[in-house]
Parts: sequence; C-alpha cells; structure tokens
Amino acid sequence: MAELYVGLMSGTSVDSIDAVLMAFPDAGDTLEEQPHTLAAIGHPIASQTREAILALCAPGPSELDRAGQLDRQLGQHFAEATLALLRKANIAPDQVRAIGSHGQTVRHRPPGSVSTPFSLQIGDPNTIAAITGITTVADFRRRDMALGGQGAPLMPAFHNAVFRTSRDRAVVNIGGMANITELAADGGVRGYDTGPGNALLDYWVKLQRGLDYDADGAWAASGAVHPELLNRLLADPFFSAPAPKSTGREAFNPTWLERASVGLELAPADVQATLAEVTAATIANGVHEFAAGGELLICGGGARNKNLMARIQRRLPTWSVAPTDHYGIDADWVEGAGFAWLARQTVHGRAGNCPAVTGASRETVLGAIYPA
Repeated sequence: MAELYVGLMSGTSVDSIDAVLMAFPDAGDTLEEQPHTLAAIGHPIASQTREAILALCAPGPSELDRAGQLDRQLGQHFAEATLALLRKANIAPDQVRAIGSHGQTVRHRPPGSVSTPFSLQIGDPNTIAAITGITTVADFRRRDMALGGQGAPLMPAFHNAVFRTSRDRAVVNIGGMANITELAADGGVRGYDTGPGNALLDYWVKLQRGLDYDADGAWAASGAVHPELLNRLLADPFFSAPAPKSTGREAFNPTWLERASVGLELAPADVQATLAEVTAATIANGVHEFAAGGELLICGGGARNKNLMARIQRRLPTWSVAPTDHYGIDADWVEGAGFAWLARQTVHGRAGNCPAVTGASRETVLGAIYPA
C-alpha cells in the first residue's frame, strides 16, 4: 500500500505556497515504483503577507518581533494550504504519513558569506502539526550546514531518485533563484545554484508595469538585450565561483541591479530582456560545463516562460530542452514533490542531502520531526 506525504514549498518568488500530495511505494529501501502526484494546488499568499516576507528578507527594525509573528502566521497559511489540498484530493488527514514543509527562507548566509554560516526558514511546523493533525517535518537545511555544507540546493538528491537515466541529464529549477542538478551517465551527481531565476524579472515588471510576473516573457521579448548591462551583471564573482555554492535575495536583489545600471541609459523593456538573458546565460553556462549534449529538464515557474525557455534553447543547441512534464512530474510541482520525498526520507531515517552537491562532510538525515 502506498504511503502518502504532503510537500509544502514557498520559494524565493514568494508568489504562493505550493502544496503537493505524493504517493510513494511502501517503505522499502528503494523506490521500486515511481512516486506519483495525487493532487497539487497553488495556495495564494496575500499581498500584505508577501510584502512582510520581502521586508524581512533584508535587515530592518524590530526584526525579531516581526519574524516571530510572521513565523506563526505562515505556519497557519501552510496548514490551510495542506487542508485545502486534502479537500481537493478527498483524502482525510489521518491517511497522510507526514508533511514536509520547506518553510519560507528569510535569510541564507552560506559558507564564505559570513563567519558563522546559517540559513533561516519561517513557517512554524508546530502550528502546522497542531492545525492539520499531521506529523510535520521541517528545518531541512541546518543539519547539512552543521556538517559544513551550504544547506542548498536540496533538490538534487530527489532529482537523482526520480529523474536518473542511463544518459547525461540535467535538471534545472527556475524559481526566484535557479539551480542545476547534473545527473551524469556514469552515476555521478552534482548541483549548485546558478544565480537569479525569476526574482529580478518579477521585481522589474512589478516596478515598471504593476504586474506580478511577465506572462510568457512577452515584455522581455519586446525589448533588446543591453550589451553593457549584460556584461556588468555577468561579471559578478558568484558566476565564476566553483561549486558547491548557493545564493539568494541577499546577493541578487534590486540594489544589485541598480549598481550595475549606474551611468547607463536603459529602456525598461531592454532591462527586462537583459535580466532574462542573465538567467538563460548562467543556466546555459552551467549546462555547458557539465556535458556537450543531453537532456535538459526544466521545472519551476521559469518552465512556463516561453521567452526564457527559447533563450536557454538558443544557447544550448545540442541539448533537448523541455519541462519535466514530459518526464513524469508537472514542472510546477517538482519542488513541492521533493519536500514530500525529503519528509519520507526523514521519517524512515534515511539521508536526504547529497554531500557532493552541498559540500557537507557526510550524508545525514535532514530536518526535525514535529509529531501530530
């Protein structure tokens, strides 16, 4: 009989809570059968809450009070998302083994950025467990960091479990930030953050046009890449730094864009086109370093951006580029499914990290369990 897990994910874009109900084979040592999605929803985050989250992502006054209250509030929102998902699937809470909640990252300081690295996610798992009546697994990043790792990206281990094949294959998630998983034909796994994904694209279209996102990348397609701005942005040291590496809004934010834009005359649509090209270029550079050709699977919100997908494909003519929809899991729900898988790993006492990706000293069980 299959085990049911819920995965909850709120990413760097802070646009919604992804809630995914996954069915996994009963607790054997391996995934003898492919896990599959039973239901998924995007639970909206109110604009007021989104603004409070974004404000907390940068240093400011009364941080501790704001973080404490938002932690509880987001826990309630994650619980509401779970219950809405289960209503859609007609599944009772007691049928679900556990919830895997990523929480909302408000600060990520990986090794090399501060003297004592840390990562902080909010969305109180005690509140989630209390409201839903379902055991909740959370705080997935900090054990890996305690072992010297980046605590990110976490999805490569899941990608390796569900997308591995006998050919060279890469999986790229394009959320607020973008990350790559390299699945080599010889069995090797490697992964890291490539840089900004949708975060600055969303910021710029909101600032200039009042839209939450650039649908299909249509506005970016109407502009022209500004060569000098592109060169300045791509000169950021993060892009040439060796893996393991991870990043977030702390590095790639409006201030970063403003610094690079000083002294340039820029049409707004051209800035959007240039930001899209930065995302495509940094992803393509990572793929080029991996292999000369193969299959590139795209997931996350960027998989629905036709202009961005076309830019990536132009830079990777020897690669097949397609959303993960074609490979068994809807591109919108891969990360949510991944946190359901991580919860399963934790419940069964199995490692959830990939040291070759994060730089941790060893494999380890991730997260903490909050019983129902």
